[in-house]
Amino acid sequence: MAEAQYRGTGRRKNSVARVRLVPGTGKITVNDKAIEDYIPFANLRQVVIQPFEVTETTGNYDVLVNVNGGGFSGQSGAIRHGIARALLDVDPDFRTPLKRAGLLTRDPRMKERKKYGLKKARKAGQFSKR
Repeated sequence: MAEAQYRGTGRRKNSVARVRLVPGTGKITVNDKAIEDYIPFANLRQVVIQPFEVTETTGNYDVLVNVNGGGFSGQSGAIRHGIARALLDVDPDFRTPLKRAGLLTRDPRMKERKKYGLKKARKAGQFSKR
């Protein structure tokens, strides 16, 4: 009999994470690498496991993630969002603690587009009197 799989899609900044939860030992694999090899910062790895800590399911599920776009911070936020959404499929009763922790809300902050005549979105060139 096939094992149960729970899926969730998470987004943050320019990153998109497709997450699968499979009952297991708590191993997290991101783009076919262990999370320690893929995300070099401990604080961002802590962000990724937040949904499990909130729902007290740490170590119950193996996480398989495909993520692309953005940098480490955006990708770890997207993975967190995807895990939280997948945990809703596991048990709808998790909605209240996840919602209270703010893990189900898609963070809408994006990079502002560059404007013509400026160096970046708001940064102007150096002022010159003559």
